[in-house]
Amino acid sequence: MKIGYLGAGAWGTALASLLASNGHMIIVWDRNPNNIKRLKETRVHPKLKDFKIPDNIFYTDNILDAVKDVDMIVESVTSLGIRSVFSHIKSLIKINCPIVITSKGLEQNTHQLFPEILKEIFGLENAKYIGCLSGPSLADEVIKNSPTSVVSSSYGIDTMNLISKAFNTPNFRVYPNDDILGVSFGGAMKNIIAIACGISDGLGFGDNAKAALMTRGLHEMKKLCPTKGGRPETLNGLSGMGDLCVTCLSKFSRNNQFGRLIAEGFSLKDAKGKIGMIVEGVYTCLSALQLARKYNIQTPITEAIKAVLYDNLEAKNVVKLLMLREIKQELE
Repeated sequence: MKIGYLGAGAWGTALASLLASNGHMIIVWDRNPNNIKRLKETRVHPKLKDFKIPDNIFYTDNILDAVKDVDMIVESVTSLGIRSVFSHIKSLIKINCPIVITSKGLEQNTHQLFPEILKEIFGLENAKYIGCLSGPSLADEVIKNSPTSVVSSSYGIDTMNLISKAFNTPNFRVYPNDDILGVSFGGAMKNIIAIACGISDGLGFGDNAKAALMTRGLHEMKKLCPTKGGRPETLNGLSGMGDLCVTCLSKFSRNNQFGRLIAEGFSLKDAKGKIGMIVEGVYTCLSALQLARKYNIQTPITEAIKAVLYDNLEAKNVVKLLMLREIKQELE
C-alpha cells in the first residue's frame, strides 16, 4: 500500500518503519519543516540514533503530498493538534481510505476521544474509515523488533481488519477489537495513572504502592469508561491493562518520567520542558476530571494528580490524601 503518515516523532518513526518492513511505501509529513529536512538528510531520528530509516520511507513538508491518493492515512500527532490537522485535511481531499489514530488522549473541554473528533470532522457517513491502533508499545522496542502485541479497532469491521493486516508482523501482533471507544479510552486514561506511579517512584515508595495505584487506577478507568460509550471489559485487555502496565512500569515512559520529575520538585513547566515531548497525561487529567464530575463519578487518583499539577498540592501529600480516604467496598 501507499500510506500517508502524519507525524515524525520517535513513535511515528517506529510505526512508519514497521509498516515499511511490510513492504508498504510511506510518505511522512511533519508540521516542523526543519525536522523533515534533518530526517531527509540524515535518515536517522535524533531519539533513535542507532536505527537507519528504511529507503521506502519518504518525507515531505507539504501535507497534501502525504494524504493525496493514498491507501491509508496514519497519524501520530498530539491531542493538541489532531483537530486542526484533520480539519485542514478535510479542506484538501475527500476521505475514501482508512484513517488510523495512534495518538492517545481526551480533547480539552469537549472530553472527546480522538475517533469522536474525526467522526465529527468527516461526518457519520465516513465513520467506517476511522480506526485506531493502541496497546503496550514503546517506540524503542518496536524499532528493535522486540515482541509486541497491540489492538486494532474501528467503527467499521473492514477497516479494523485492514489495520490489523497492514501492521501485523512476526514480532508485532495486532488483535482486532470492535470497541473503538473503549480501546481509545484505555489508551487515554492510563497516562494519568502513569504520572501517579512516577510520583510514587520519585518519592521512594515501593512496589506495593505502585501496585495499588495501578489496580485502583484501572478501577477508575472502568468506572468512567461507559460515559464515553466504551465497554469496561475492554480495559482488561491490551489497550487497558496492557498499556497501563508498560506506561506505569517502564523507565522509558514519558508520563512516568514526568511524574518522577514532579516528585523531585520540578514545576509543571520545567518538567514538561525536561521531557521535551508532549506528556499527554498532563492534559488528559483535566478532561477526565471534568468528565467524572459531569457524571458524579469519584476518581480520586485523577483528582489527586490534577491537584498536584494545577493546584500546587505537594506531591508527598498525594499519598496521604489517598490513604486517608473513607474505606469502602473494593469495587464500588
